[in-house]
Amino acid sequence: MSERNRKKRKRAGTPAGQQGTRPALPVLGRTTRSARIFYIIGIVIIGGSLVGGLLIAQLGPGAPVDPSVAANVTAAPSASRTVTPTTTPGGTVKKYDAAPPMTIDPKKTYTAVMKTDKGDITIKLRPDLAPEHVNSFVFLAKDGYYDGVRFHRVIPGFVAQGGDPTGTGSGGPGYTVKAEFTDTPYVEGTVGMARTSDPNSAGSQFYISYGRLTNLDGAYTVFGEVTAGMDVAKKITPRDPSQNPSAAPGDKILSVTITES
Repeated sequence: MSERNRKKRKRAGTPAGQQGTRPALPVLGRTTRSARIFYIIGIVIIGGSLVGGLLIAQLGPGAPVDPSVAANVTAAPSASRTVTPTTTPGGTVKKYDAAPPMTIDPKKTYTAVMKTDKGDITIKLRPDLAPEHVNSFVFLAKDGYYDGVRFHRVIPGFVAQGGDPTGTGSGGPGYTVKAEFTDTPYVEGTVGMARTSDPNSAGSQFYISYGRLTNLDGAYTVFGEVTAGMDVAKKITPRDPSQNPSAAPGDKILSVTITES
C-alpha cells in the first residue's frame, strides 16, 4: 500500500493496516468489551429512571382513579407536630410536620356538619372502618383547616372533591396517613380520601361519591357517608381543572363542625 493511501486511511478514522475494522465509538473511547457493556447498562438504568420520574410527575394531584389519576405525595410525618403557616395565591395555608396523635375513640359516633355555599352536608364518620383517617379529619376540622377551602374538582356522575387549601389539587396538610382499605363499596354518598399512586399518601383531600364507583372499591379509603344533604352535594358547581385550569374558583366550604356521642 502506498504512503499516500496510508495517510488517507488515517484521516478516515480506520487504523492503517486494519482495513475493515470499525473505529471506536466516540462516547466509549478505548474501553474493553466488558466496560462497554457496563457503560450501556448504566445508561439504560439512568434513562429508565428519568422516564419513570417524568411519568410520575405528570400524574394529576390528589384525585381518585377515573377519569384521571391522583395527586402529588405530601411530606412524610416527622417526630413532632408543628404548625407552619404558608402563604399561597389562595391565602394562608397551615402545614403540620406530623400526623396528629390518636385522640378519637373508635367506639364513639362522630358526625361532621359541613356548611357550604350551597347548604349543609351531614357526614357520619366511620372510625370503625378507618380510625386513622377519621382522627386526621376530625383534627383538621377542629383546627379550622377546612374553613374557606373550595371544592376544586367536581365531576357530575363521579365525585365532588375538596380539602386542598391551595385550590390547585396538589396541596395537603404536610403529613400523610397510611391506607385503611376495606371491602366497603363506593355508592352514592360514600366519602373517601384522595391519594396519589402511593397507597399511603392520603392527606386532607376528600371526595363525595355521586354514584356507584366500582373501580374505587378496595383501592381508596372509605371514612364516612353522607346521611343528609346529598341534594346539596349534587348542587356543587361542576369544575374540572384538568380540562379548564382557568375556571372560576369552586364552591366554598364555610366550616366543618364535629360532634361526638
